[in-house]
Amino acid sequence: MQLFRRVAAIGLLTAVAGVAATSAVGAEISGAGATFPYPIYAKWAEAYKKATGVAVNYQPVGSGEGIRQIQNKEVTFGASDMPLKPADLEAYGLVQFPTVIGGVVPVVNVEGIKPGELTIDGPTLAKIFLGEIKSWNDAALRRLNPTLKLPAQGIAVVHRSDGSGTTVVFTDYLSKMSADWRSKVGSITSVDWPVGVGARGNEGVAATVGRLRGSIGYVEYAYAKHNKLSSTKLMNKEGNAVAPTLEAFATAARRANWEGTPGFGVILTNEAGVDAWPMTSATFVLIHKQPSDVVAASEALKFFNWTYTKGGRMAEELDYVPMPENVVGAVHKLWLSEIKDAAGKPIFALSN
Repeated sequence: MQLFRRVAAIGLLTAVAGVAATSAVGAEISGAGATFPYPIYAKWAEAYKKATGVAVNYQPVGSGEGIRQIQNKEVTFGASDMPLKPADLEAYGLVQFPTVIGGVVPVVNVEGIKPGELTIDGPTLAKIFLGEIKSWNDAALRRLNPTLKLPAQGIAVVHRSDGSGTTVVFTDYLSKMSADWRSKVGSITSVDWPVGVGARGNEGVAATVGRLRGSIGYVEYAYAKHNKLSSTKLMNKEGNAVAPTLEAFATAARRANWEGTPGFGVILTNEAGVDAWPMTSATFVLIHKQPSDVVAASEALKFFNWTYTKGGRMAEELDYVPMPENVVGAVHKLWLSEIKDAAGKPIFALSN
C-alpha cells in the first residue's frame, strides 16, 4: 500500500512546468488510459519532473476510456493494454508503441491459503469465471492441489467493470484455454461476465479481493504485490506450475515477434517456455501521427525516450520488464517516420 499512497500523493500530475527549452513553455503532457502501467508511469513521472522540471498528467481511467480520449484528441497520448489493430490505427491517424511488459495474475482471498500456495490451470480458471466451479474444495481444484486443505467455501468472482486492456489479456488467455469461454464470452476490453461482481480499475479489483472472503480476481502483478494479495501459480504451456516473477514475464516475451507485428501488437498469452508466465503483455501508448499540439507531442516523446533510456531499473523495481533494445530502436524509427508536424518534419527529430 505504501506505493499507492505515494502514487496518490503524486496525484494526477499537472501540466508541464517551465524549463530551459522555450519550446516546452506552456506545453501540457496529458495522458489517460490503462491502470496496468499506472504504478510505473507515476514513478517515472515523479523522477522525470525532478530531473527536468516537466510534469506529466496521466489519468488511470482504463484502456477503453484512454482509447476514446486519444481518438477524440482530448489528451496528448492514450494508453492501452490492448494493442489496436492496424486498420483502427489508420482510421484514427494513430501511432502505437509498447513501453513495458508485465504480467496479469489471478489473486485470491481464501482462508488458510498463503501467497503462491494455490495452483490453477487455464481450463479450471475458465470454469471458475464461467460460474461452473462454485466452491474452493471442488474436485478440479483438489486435483491440482493435493497437499492443500481447501475449505468448503463459496467462490466469489471479481472482475473489471470498466473497459480494460487487463481484461483483454485475461480473457484472451481464457479463450485459448476453453472453447466454452471462447464461444460464450470471448475476449475484448469489456465482456458480458457470466458471474461475479465488478470493480473499476486494477486498484478496484485489488481492493475488492482484499476485503471479500472467498474471492478470486485478476490484476496486474504490481497491484497484487504491493497490496499483499495472494497470487496463484498457473500451469503454463509446458505443463509446469509457475509463479509470477520478473523472469517468468521476460521468458514469455523473449520470443515475441515485436518488429514483425504491425503496431508491435503482440499479446503474450500461453507462450512457450519452461518458466514462461501464461498471462504476460506489453502496455502500449497511442499518439497521433500529426498532433494538433506539436509542442505537447514533442514533450511526450522526450518523456518516453527518457523512460526507455533512464527508466529500466525503476520498471524492474515494480516488477515490469523493460523493452528490449532492438524494440526501442524500432520505436525510434517509427517516431521518425510517422509522427510529424504540419510541414511533414519529424517531431522527434525536432525535439532532440
